[in-house]
Amino acid sequence: MTNLYLVRHAHSTYSADELNRPLSERGKEDARKVTEILKNESISVLISSPYKRAIQTIEGLAGIYGVDTVIEEDFKERILSEEPVDDFDSAIAKVWEDYSFSWEGGESNILAQNRGVRALEKVLERYEGKNIGIGTHGNIMVLIMNFLDKRFDFTFWKQLDMPDIYKLSFDNRRLIEVKRIWDRG
Repeated sequence: MTNLYLVRHAHSTYSADELNRPLSERGKEDARKVTEILKNESISVLISSPYKRAIQTIEGLAGIYGVDTVIEEDFKERILSEEPVDDFDSAIAKVWEDYSFSWEGGESNILAQNRGVRALEKVLERYEGKNIGIGTHGNIMVLIMNFLDKRFDFTFWKQLDMPDIYKLSFDNRRLIEVKRIWDRG
């Protein structure tokens, strides 16, 4: 059995610098809750998007488990567009309505999903039989989950918390269970 703990990053302080945007004070507090929730899950591998907010959300686990965080570029958030969009809600709805559509300089759902699934398959192959914590982002996380099970869609994405944690259990490479384990408490 391989268990992936997909962790959507905690709240961050907005800046245009996607790579280095840090967690907000609230996000840091929630990251401590993520650590508390996952501290007894026997995680032996930590992987993260290269984005600072994703790394910071799971970094407390590195000390508990005594492992380094492996950076996986393909778990970074989907690129919605090259330039900031005027209306984020309608822009994100459009790419979910048409999986092949992309805004200028952005990734379509198909492209982003393929990237995320490549990373997922690499993890499942490399770390079979292990418990793996993955720091990532809401859109790419749900696109990966959607590839595995279509019920994880735009409506599901809109209901995610920040942070949020989903445990995906695999037998060989076949998904057998998805369980939400985040509890804001």
